[in-house]
Amino acid sequence: MIQRLLLVLAILALGASPALRANEDEIPTIAMLNFGHTQGATLSIKGAFDVLQAYGYFNEEERVTLDAGEDLVGENINVLWRNAGFDIPTASLMVEDALDRGADAILTVTTQVTQLAVNATRDMEDPPAIMFSLVGSPYFAGIADAPCIKPGHVGGTQNVIPYDKIVPTLLTQNPDLKIVGTIVSPEQPVSVDGGRQIQKAADEIGLTVEVATVVSRSDLNLAVEALVSRGAEAIVYPIGSIALSGTPLLLSLTSEYGIPLFAPVPYLVFSGATVGGGIRSTYGEGVIQGRMLVAHLNGDIDISEISINQTRDFGIAVNLDSAKAQGIEVADEILAMAEFVIENGIGSAGVTRELPEVVTALPEMPLEERRAADLAFLDSLRCTPEIIAEQRAELQDMWAEE
Repeated sequence: MIQRLLLVLAILALGASPALRANEDEIPTIAMLNFGHTQGATLSIKGAFDVLQAYGYFNEEERVTLDAGEDLVGENINVLWRNAGFDIPTASLMVEDALDRGADAILTVTTQVTQLAVNATRDMEDPPAIMFSLVGSPYFAGIADAPCIKPGHVGGTQNVIPYDKIVPTLLTQNPDLKIVGTIVSPEQPVSVDGGRQIQKAADEIGLTVEVATVVSRSDLNLAVEALVSRGAEAIVYPIGSIALSGTPLLLSLTSEYGIPLFAPVPYLVFSGATVGGGIRSTYGEGVIQGRMLVAHLNGDIDISEISINQTRDFGIAVNLDSAKAQGIEVADEILAMAEFVIENGIGSAGVTRELPEVVTALPEMPLEERRAADLAFLDSLRCTPEIIAEQRAELQDMWAEE
């Protein structure tokens, strides 16, 4: 509680400071708003900042300031840098602070902050551009209706969690598996949607799903106990801040009961998941967000004409230390699929706890070549009248079925 109060006071104090507003008429001010510290959020933010640095928006010294989590009053850009510490009221305050201080663009990380930012700007006459990353279900969360059917000032990249590929890996690990447990946070739309997708994927391969609900990390103990009592032989959980931040506790609990823990993103093996399966590059999601921002600042794109990107790649990682603690042996087929493996606390393929993905840096290339590649990528996301009409028709069909 004391730490939360200090964070709120710090935001208010910064809002009263003239320093960050000194050059607002000459250089852009952006806000980087993150819901809470996770390895994925750290990688995504790094990706966005790497792109800005590659385009010369800040230098090495200024980057050190940003990497320390501090605001930047730079030569070419000002950055408001905020982290809500997984607290919704603080996240709301962050959004208000960014708007009050006239941010030209807002970068949001995770569904919760994106929802708050979009809702706060939806009825504004001249809202700042919002570009999001690490949002698993922008449509279920009410951020947009479809990739091209969205508020005109909103863009970003959706990491489409491939639950239809994650759930079958449970049978790859244990062909005799019958009952799987999952943990859902009812107050988080992305978690609810993920739970539904897990149920659907399990139904298609004949697995029974037992569901436990949680509203805070303190509920995880009882949730796992309940799932095991109902016969769960493994646990797989959807994206959601409670389960993600509680992965180390879930490792301890699953070790006690001798069952594997499957996470919805590979990097979570560094937090204790036995197997992590999902999009292979949260860093890449931040890179896409950064590409959109740079093109917007340079006037190369109209964000209203660019669709929400959808990342659908799939990767797997394995933590053999977790498997050992749980008393299980990871199947050879799972190991053969893994992009990296943790054993004795060390990651293969050069992957570390600090940078828990295989690719965590931009490729070296001349700036003009980079700009051409970035603009070509963004052009592939352009919303044509035909695409918009198709998405509207699909929405009407879906609404009619409901």
